[in-house]
Amino acid sequence: MSPIEPSALESTPAVSLRDVGKSFGGKTVLASVSLDIAPGSVVALLGANGAGKSTLIKILSGVHPDHSGQVRVAGELAALQSPLAARQLGIQTVHQRIGEGIVPGLTVAENLVFEELAQQRGNPFLGGRRLLTRAREIQAALGLDWSDAVLRGDVTELGVSDRQLLILARALATRPRLLILDEPTSALSAAEAQRLFTLVERMRDDGIAVLYVSHRLGEIDALADRLVVLRDGRLTEDQAKPFDWDAALRAMLAQAQEATTARPVREGEPGEAHGNVALSLRGVRLFDGRAPLDLDLRAGEVTGVVGLLGAGKTELARGLFGAEPFTSGAVELDGKPYAPRRPGDAIRAGVHLVPEDRHADALVPGWSLAQNISLPFLKSLSRLGLVDTAKENALGRDIIGALGVVARDEHSTVEELSGGNQQKVVVGRWLAETPRVLILDEPFRGVDIGARRDIGRRARALAAEGAAVLVLSADVDEVLEVADRVVVLAAGEVHLDACGEDAQRDRVIQTISASV
Repeated sequence: MSPIEPSALESTPAVSLRDVGKSFGGKTVLASVSLDIAPGSVVALLGANGAGKSTLIKILSGVHPDHSGQVRVAGELAALQSPLAARQLGIQTVHQRIGEGIVPGLTVAENLVFEELAQQRGNPFLGGRRLLTRAREIQAALGLDWSDAVLRGDVTELGVSDRQLLILARALATRPRLLILDEPTSALSAAEAQRLFTLVERMRDDGIAVLYVSHRLGEIDALADRLVVLRDGRLTEDQAKPFDWDAALRAMLAQAQEATTARPVREGEPGEAHGNVALSLRGVRLFDGRAPLDLDLRAGEVTGVVGLLGAGKTELARGLFGAEPFTSGAVELDGKPYAPRRPGDAIRAGVHLVPEDRHADALVPGWSLAQNISLPFLKSLSRLGLVDTAKENALGRDIIGALGVVARDEHSTVEELSGGNQQKVVVGRWLAETPRVLILDEPFRGVDIGARRDIGRRARALAAEGAAVLVLSADVDEVLEVADRVVVLAAGEVHLDACGEDAQRDRVIQTISASV
């Protein structure tokens, strides 16, 4: 890539997007996004899960070439048809999923010089001492000091943080025009993160544009020159420093007042006018080094937990479900000790979870709706070790009808359904047997407003039947629409537990803002 002339730095954006959009299966994920990223600037990209950040990153990285609108690089119209094409134009991406950036079976040195090996730049037979020398040069740019023994070792022997540093060092070796960092400190220690911050500042001084994606607002406040917010695929905020964090969080987490159907949460104190405590947590620590939390979930009450990515919502859900048991504290279910070591223990106790990632953790591709719905309850549907398919299909029909799932019939596969209807199937599964506690982790992600309201109504109906319902979401309005009570969680600690006027939108957002 040729050097950028100083005069060009002042007038020509490193990368420009004009009316960029992307849809999947008829669902709009990005809508007319226009954005200029100047050379020598750090632009922070914020957005809740499902806002469209990953899709935007993949468009710039050449993963999704079939988008609408235009992308220009250094003023020239760019066809980002592949990740290689994006890299050749000077766009380097360090993805959040570290496994996507390393090549198992190769050495650390070979991974450091992998792009040069793949493109056969210079000597296509680069190897031996020359490869090791080049690897040392690349790691030195990031201040790494791996020994030759480490460089010669298999890359899988590196820890998670070292793998992330390797990917970053490799990206910087090309001196990119735009460097995209997607949650770059998620696996780094404080010292390693500080090293990254110093490097980002040096890149900015060298004229490199940086798109910095992070949920850690303190990092953004320290590093970024500008922040933009995505919500539901649209840019809703664009600020220069100094940042107005209340406005940024409102743009990211809350719908406009006139657009929301959120009802006020009920009046009174948390737990007041509802049933007995169904689930009680005392001294449970979600993250090492953070204060333990106490929390009661009452029968007949919907408790909404709001928090940004990294707040501890999923850790709380998975701990209660036995998927990742808590390492400290005590939990009681209906006054008796409750310590599930696996999800089966939780299911038998009547604690059900709708997980955050329905594709990875809840649905079996190729299986019918009836089979997916009945999966956790095969014992009650079986006789002499054989599933009674008539009962299974009847159960599938019942759940499809109860939640209004749009499908051909119970024999349809999950792949035939829209995202919202897939989510209804996952929720419906846990309605096959009345739960004592129902945990919904980001239940409205990727679903339309109709599906969102159907799921919310069913959650409230279950609470009315005596269940304790826990809804975890990064979206303030989603929680306000369904919850009796709102809890703000940040870094594994409770910062607000309120009802009624004490849990209005502004206070919830201000609490989130003050806790990051």
